[in-house]
Amino acid sequence: MLERLIAYLDSIKARDPAPRSRWEVLLYPGVWALAYHRAAHWLFEAELFFLARLINHWSRMVTGIDIHPGAKIGRNFFIDHGFTVIGETAEIGNNVTIYQCVTLGGTNPTNGKGGKRHPTIEDDVIIGSGAQVIGPITVGRRARIGANAVVTDEVPEGATMIGLKARSTLVPAEEWMKEFMPYGTPCDDPCEEAREVGRDCIEKLEGELKSLRSEIAELRAAAEPSKRSGTDD
Repeated sequence: MLERLIAYLDSIKARDPAPRSRWEVLLYPGVWALAYHRAAHWLFEAELFFLARLINHWSRMVTGIDIHPGAKIGRNFFIDHGFTVIGETAEIGNNVTIYQCVTLGGTNPTNGKGGKRHPTIEDDVIIGSGAQVIGPITVGRRARIGANAVVTDEVPEGATMIGLKARSTLVPAEEWMKEFMPYGTPCDDPCEEAREVGRDCIEKLEGELKSLRSEIAELRAAAEPSKRSGTDD
């Protein structure tokens, strides 16, 4: 048990440069939220739903993280900073990292019945700050979800998703970044290309706006003589 705890704390230190020791990691809200969830999930599996919800409610008050007792979570799960919501039927694999203000949300079934409503996050996935992963979709192994992305479709293994609605940067599989990528968002070519496309669109719109202003000014100038001569009545 102690060895597993030490391995878990070390896995967090490997992903976060902030803590100077394992003792600091023990103060992280994400660590406490996961500990409470383990107890709540055990009670949920035993169909002691009220007690499971009671622990969940306490955990949410103390940590600012809301993990439904029904969610299934693997090893070395790390929520950095917190303020995260994870729904009942979410399934999370091993070595998954989630940054602050992420939602693993569900769809609202029209028949009022339960079922698989929340996403499945496979091993080694990184989800950036503010991302929203919605519905019974699967986020493939080693995928990266960029900050503030809204993901509602299946994510292929190794893909990097950015934007709203999220799209893949289409990095070839042989060029995956195998190492840990903080915040799940690369700052090299794929993002730069997307930024350049956005900049080109803005420049084009600004050019069109300038042209329209010029035409309006010319039309106003042409209308002025007729107004002064009184022929506009």
